[in-house]
Amino acid sequence: MATASKAINGRPEVASATRERVLRAAAELSFQPNVLASGLISGRTRTVGLLTDELGGRFAMSILLGAENALGNGQMSVLLCDARGDAIRRQHYIRTLLARQVDGFIVVGDSNEVSPSVTQHIPVPVVYAYAQSTDPDDLSIVADDEGGARLAAEHLVSHGRRRIGHITGPDSYRAARDRAAGLRAVLTEAGLVPAGDPLFGEWSQRWGRHAARLLLAARPDVDAIFCGNDQVAAGVADTLRDLGRQIPDDVAIVGYDNWELFAEECRPPLTTVDLNLEQLGATAVQHLIAALDGNATGGVIRQQGRLVVRESTGPALTRH
Repeated sequence: MATASKAINGRPEVASATRERVLRAAAELSFQPNVLASGLISGRTRTVGLLTDELGGRFAMSILLGAENALGNGQMSVLLCDARGDAIRRQHYIRTLLARQVDGFIVVGDSNEVSPSVTQHIPVPVVYAYAQSTDPDDLSIVADDEGGARLAAEHLVSHGRRRIGHITGPDSYRAARDRAAGLRAVLTEAGLVPAGDPLFGEWSQRWGRHAARLLLAARPDVDAIFCGNDQVAAGVADTLRDLGRQIPDDVAIVGYDNWELFAEECRPPLTTVDLNLEQLGATAVQHLIAALDGNATGGVIRQQGRLVVRESTGPALTRH
């Protein structure tokens, strides 16, 4: 038994020929090491608890996919729990995961907002993903919404757009405020003035259609519209077509989120900002593993997005 254990676990005390015989026999018998027993010896179960409030949400799923893939690459397992926004259910799952002796937690948010810290209830390392913990000592990895908006605005300005409007979601969302701030900063740096104040509303096509009519009525000379998400952008595109405006010749549109259902099916397909949420999930895993190895850090890390250029933007026509 000792020789087999050393061979399977890669210990140097076993001759290579013996190791090959043991591994061949293990494969023929479909033998798998007892992970629980190994965990008792090493003090590690190589299992991580992922706690989310919105498993069915579009953002959470991408983050979870990135985290699960990174954990798999590290030969670690994941136990997933969806608290559904219920504080009692969340505490129940924390206790359940701790009873399973998980090595650490990844707490996944659903809106990139500030979230109450749960670290005080968890005696193992915790990383927050797409949520910023209220405890500055916790490590939080969030999407860089202001930086993403800068990418969109810089793209429009570089294509000659000078009268840029902004239609977005509710101003109660930090993401909406940060995206508006990013646009405003770029326009200021370029010596430009926004085409009116940001129009805050809903994250919906209906709001995009309605707000586009409001914007064009107030500023018929607008030559670009940066939208707070792809749903809003799809609604804006509908209204522009209804009013006979050509996209992108008359008005360029940039969305946000790179939600393929809207971005690729929009007419024309949307230039948009991808949040890189799968990478955000993988980054959370990397920092959790570092914490498990004794290299824990705190603070906020902002995950950069990327601009995905499609047909809804282009160089402005020469105007006389």
